[in-house]
Amino acid sequence: MAAILASALGFIDGTIISIALPAIRAGLSASLVEGQWINNAYLLPLSALILLGGALGDRFGLARSFVTGIGIFVIASLICALAPSPEIMIAGRVLKGLGAAIMVPGSLALIARAYPEKERGRAIGIWAASSAITTALGPILGGVALSLGGPDVWRWLFAINLPLGALAIWLITAHVAADPARPDQPLDGPGALLVSMALGLLAFGLTGGTSPNVLIAGALCFAAFLAWEARAAHPMVPLGLFRNPTFAAANLATFLIYFALGTVLFFLPMTLIAGWGLDEAVAVIAFAPLSVFIGGLSARAGTWADRYGAGRMIGAGGALVAISFALLALLMPLRDFWISVLPGTALMGLGMALVVSPLSTAIMGSVPQARSGTASGLNNAVSRVASLIAVALMGSIAASAYGAAGGTASFGEFSDSAGHADAMGAAFRRLVWIVSGVTALGALIAYAAIPVPDETVDNR
Repeated sequence: MAAILASALGFIDGTIISIALPAIRAGLSASLVEGQWINNAYLLPLSALILLGGALGDRFGLARSFVTGIGIFVIASLICALAPSPEIMIAGRVLKGLGAAIMVPGSLALIARAYPEKERGRAIGIWAASSAITTALGPILGGVALSLGGPDVWRWLFAINLPLGALAIWLITAHVAADPARPDQPLDGPGALLVSMALGLLAFGLTGGTSPNVLIAGALCFAAFLAWEARAAHPMVPLGLFRNPTFAAANLATFLIYFALGTVLFFLPMTLIAGWGLDEAVAVIAFAPLSVFIGGLSARAGTWADRYGAGRMIGAGGALVAISFALLALLMPLRDFWISVLPGTALMGLGMALVVSPLSTAIMGSVPQARSGTASGLNNAVSRVASLIAVALMGSIAASAYGAAGGTASFGEFSDSAGHADAMGAAFRRLVWIVSGVTALGALIAYAAIPVPDETVDNR
């Protein structure tokens, strides 16, 4: 129960913010760039430190580390709920991402430790199903609350984490025996620092047209991170895994497809709520097919990947997602949610259902079993980095396209100015045409580079 609560808190926080962002921006008088950072301030430490978070559990004790992560997450939620300004909100979101980076890896590890091997599969299945359900319900319930509540109801979406987090902490401290610390377990502190600096500078440089010098500094930090990981005795990211062409191709496809998905998940709700004036309760329906199809078809898609090849499944699913984005672009001018949006997001959900499990199959099948946990964590981090970079980069494109289309306010803010809705629609169309091509490239790479089962060569 504690693991389900904690993982759900981390997953929901990453999905509900896009629905709540127009209300948050209005409540805090935040600009588009500040809105991007309200999202990315959470993703940055989570994507940079999630691998280190798993190692902290081994070093200081799983239960102790898990409770610490939840505690940081809860304190940060209180800061976000009470934030009087965008700057305080962004600081709170950074702290939440740090807590989640410690908390999320510990949830599954806690289950693996708590149950004997014969019962572990069923327990993990319950954890996965419950986490998926709560993750899907979170934005829906949040959308209903935003639609029915007052202008500051978004603050309660953060405050609800306080009792839930406290319950998770009580369950762990009352029912989970403390495991001993293992100070001999290595931590890659320099690697964590370098990758955090690299991603932070790159995100900052891509957001709002900052000086190119910031991007250069980010690139240099990333090069230093790779150099350190190549010679570190206990690297956070074992670069040798990328020598396997299947592993490298699967992660490149992950980055491209999740870059596109992150773009749509972040910018579509703003277009519908702040541009078209839809209630949040209606706008959130756009993402219901994503949860329904992934929840209903993932197991079958994994079976198909074993039979027909993960590359073929990712290629087919990615192609459907690329078509769904093109469909959104073509139908957006009609400005009718049920015609312009829902068919496209339904096709997106179907395509992603064919991508998610086969990506895991490709990743796990390309490395030795002893490295499967590290490989899975790396792929998880890649998907989060993709969303981080997408929101940072595509915000500038959205702002430019909005202005070029005659918008006189700001993309994603509530406005009654003439042409605001049309300009937001035009800007979103620009974004989805771009990510349709990006997704198609990811699908092509997966189809061409990930072998079918009878062509698989053991590269272990």
